[in-house]
Amino acid sequence: MRKIAVLTSGGDSPGMNACIRAVVRAAAFNKISCIGIRRGYQGLIEDDFTRLNARSVGGIISKGGTILGSARSEDFMQIEGRKKAYENLKKHGVDAIVACGGDGTFKGASVFMSEYPDISIVGVPCTIDNDLYGTDYAIGYDTALNTAMEAIDRIRDTADAHKRLFFIEVMGRDAGFIALRSGIAGGAEAILVPEIKTDLEALVSQLANSRKAKNSSCIVVVAEGDDAGNAYKIADAIRGKSPYEDIRIVVLGHIQRGGSPSCFDRVLASRLGLAAVDALCNNKRNIMLGQNGHKIIEVAFEKAIKHHQELSPYLVHLMEVLTI
Repeated sequence: MRKIAVLTSGGDSPGMNACIRAVVRAAAFNKISCIGIRRGYQGLIEDDFTRLNARSVGGIISKGGTILGSARSEDFMQIEGRKKAYENLKKHGVDAIVACGGDGTFKGASVFMSEYPDISIVGVPCTIDNDLYGTDYAIGYDTALNTAMEAIDRIRDTADAHKRLFFIEVMGRDAGFIALRSGIAGGAEAILVPEIKTDLEALVSQLANSRKAKNSSCIVVVAEGDDAGNAYKIADAIRGKSPYEDIRIVVLGHIQRGGSPSCFDRVLASRLGLAAVDALCNNKRNIMLGQNGHKIIEVAFEKAIKHHQELSPYLVHLMEVLTI
């Protein structure tokens, strides 16, 4: 192993920079050169490479986003685009790649390696949705959770002051992990996730129970991909049926992606970055690294992209108990 490249692809997540730092310094520790690829697979195609060393990644562990930038590349989905990417890797003498991203990133990596088996790729899970199979936590999830929870706490203050019903929409088009945990932590009166069909009549009943209990405010956390629609659609559907006359909608949006990563995400990113370099040095490839319990594990790309993480039945039960 002479030279490793690192890239960040897909949606950005807090902790990506901590992972880049760990990869670069682990490579330096093992006397391996390291190159950063800007803008993910698109930068791979456009030869947008930059040399990285242990000093050039100093001071980035606390920064959100990614110093390498990220993009979704339609060109990489084409044979011609992947061929150009391979030619650029060979030109720079790159033997292997650490790909930081989610499901789409790993699908692209798997296809690329099937066409060019002399390039090894190891994946590091980075997605605030935390829906990747094979790891308890993806980099960025914990930070996004805390951002959402803090926002819910702040909105609760103004909801109490004005006796309002707030619908708070969090990210999670296909997965309700952020909604479920942040809703439980924020004491939401109802939590709506795409994995569970929304019963609008039951929701109205929950709101009525909240009002009967003389609650001065009510919070409903909605995952953006809830099957009944987004927060605006659900609010419109129950308007006039709810005992709360003053209804407000807040969409947290991309604030959940940004900001300084939590301690948990910084440590997780550092562990997985080191593990990725160690795996490549041991001739491992076509795998995603994850955390199971306190252990770092290896999951084949094929398994990681074929399955999806499911909501914890215990947390779903906890939600049902606490939102009566």
